[in-house]
Amino acid sequence: MKNVIFKVLSLLLLVLVSSCSDSKKSTYNSQKDVDMSSDYTAINHPGKKLLENQCYVCHNPSTNHNDRIAPPMVAVKSHYLNDDISNKEFADAIWNFVEKPTEKKSKMRGAVKRFNLMPYQVFKEEDIRLIADYMYEFKIDEPEWFKEHIEEESKGKVKYRNDGKKLNDTLISNHQSSEKKGLEYALSTKKELGKNLMGTIQKKGTKEAVTFCNVKAYPITDSMAIAQNARIKRVSDRPRNSNNQANKKELAIIEQFKKSIASNKDYKPVTELIDGVNHFYYPITTNSMCLQCHGEPNKDINADVYATISQLYPTDKAVGYDVNQVRGIWSITFNN
Repeated sequence: MKNVIFKVLSLLLLVLVSSCSDSKKSTYNSQKDVDMSSDYTAINHPGKKLLENQCYVCHNPSTNHNDRIAPPMVAVKSHYLNDDISNKEFADAIWNFVEKPTEKKSKMRGAVKRFNLMPYQVFKEEDIRLIADYMYEFKIDEPEWFKEHIEEESKGKVKYRNDGKKLNDTLISNHQSSEKKGLEYALSTKKELGKNLMGTIQKKGTKEAVTFCNVKAYPITDSMAIAQNARIKRVSDRPRNSNNQANKKELAIIEQFKKSIASNKDYKPVTELIDGVNHFYYPITTNSMCLQCHGEPNKDINADVYATISQLYPTDKAVGYDVNQVRGIWSITFNN
């Protein structure tokens, strides 16, 4: 009899333990499903792709510190989002500025002073609200330096001059060296080209942007060179336009930048003074938006875009790039 009771109790204990184990397993799997569902929602949120395609042209978080022409989108989020604001209020504030940018509307006075006011572009309100919804609900990519920058701002350590340049920015000083002057020429020209290219992409698409570059890139670069009393070129070892083929000296410098960037080493502009003339060189690197015209054909580059490239540039070599690769360099000369 005792043996029978013992067996029954053992069986009940086994069932109880098994039940608890299944319960825990079920709870764990349920939680895991929730987490996976959340990740899936973030990845497939329509605002994510719109953010990357429409905003990262200028606001890319992976853009090198020296190459930025606008603050990263996480900086925009930090200035417009606070604990008391609702999703709708956040989207309203973003759209209110983007619909017709003005200095008065902006909540980023320092960025406006440093990068100038965002140029007016035609955006769909529904797209901007989807982008805002994604930014509000999910964590977005941020550069490594961003947390430190926010801490400096909160402590009032980031100060700006009247022209908008950060006083503690190593690129700016009262007595600009030839390196800093060359970098200023390169970045201001890049900004002008980027602003016009971005506007074309937004209004007419990537295919028309290829035509824009074919017709307008040289005139814009030349006008910036005249305004700054310098000779400004963009050259490459794999040019789209054969007129942009790098010479022997420039090819060596391109290889130098390639090695530094591929190994994640810090790099500085190359400057030389020859017979009273400054020669300045700085890398042109790719980001995700660049791949629409410079990535892999039929993968990153749409077939119709690639057909336009092939038609306008029969000897094109500027494809097959990945993110953060050296596509060429700025080659700038100016008097000492």
